[in-house]
Amino acid sequence: MMNLMHWRLLVAIADCGTITRAAEQVGMTQSGASQALAQMEDVLGVQLFVRENRQALPTAIGLQVLEQARVMLGALAQVRRQVDEARGMLQGNLRLAGFPMVLARFLPPLLRRFKQLHPGIEVMQLEVSDDEVEALLEAQLVDLGVVLNPAPGRRSWLLGLDAWVAVLPAAHPWRASTIDLSSLLAQPFVLATGGCSVNARSLAAEAGMPLADVRIEVREWNSAFSLVREGLGVTLVPQSTLPEQRQGLRVLPLSHAIERQFALVAAPGRECCEVVQAFLQMLAQG
Repeated sequence: MMNLMHWRLLVAIADCGTITRAAEQVGMTQSGASQALAQMEDVLGVQLFVRENRQALPTAIGLQVLEQARVMLGALAQVRRQVDEARGMLQGNLRLAGFPMVLARFLPPLLRRFKQLHPGIEVMQLEVSDDEVEALLEAQLVDLGVVLNPAPGRRSWLLGLDAWVAVLPAAHPWRASTIDLSSLLAQPFVLATGGCSVNARSLAAEAGMPLADVRIEVREWNSAFSLVREGLGVTLVPQSTLPEQRQGLRVLPLSHAIERQFALVAAPGRECCEVVQAFLQMLAQG
């Protein structure tokens, strides 16, 4: 038996490219989403997706089913909009920009709650780098943006904190339970940026410390973890990026904690917009 959640999951898998991210978007566990997809394929008697290199790609028949699913969900959304208009609910679009990790980990529960409170507001998410968030805000191409470490005095709404942690090969000779930043930066280093301007290099510069022995620089956090496992160096990453499977890695807190802040900032002139106010009021209410 298939329900509306099944169809939403189907479209989310196609849009996100992975079952894991699709599950987060629709509010399911990864195992629950996998079981739901298997149930749909069993009921329909066809394979809707193939798994390649950790991605879920629609089959030929899957593309046809997806086309009809989008039509069905679009029609349902139109019915909802008409009902909401009749009830006098707030309508509109909210454009929100953020970088991938925040959109995947921090925002989904907030967006689900916002959808429950304001079903007439459609949230459009743009996945960009942190520098691009600032450019989109300045150009007023989005209403809200998630920024890293907003400057003191800048009006912002805190979403969460994320501690920086050291990641060493499991066989590394360091034996203390914490490590100071200067000792970490003196090691052969794997520099991971995550596509953000705030990374180990910027933290070292801010602390007035050298980062002189960078063996390799990568964008993806997972690539850095693989290189650390191979003993090519150590790295410094946000705690939220750590993999679930940590074989071959040692994760240590810094002796003097460093955190990065995620905060929402409104584009110039957009803070008074009704849909923006609705989202910010929800945050304020906790």
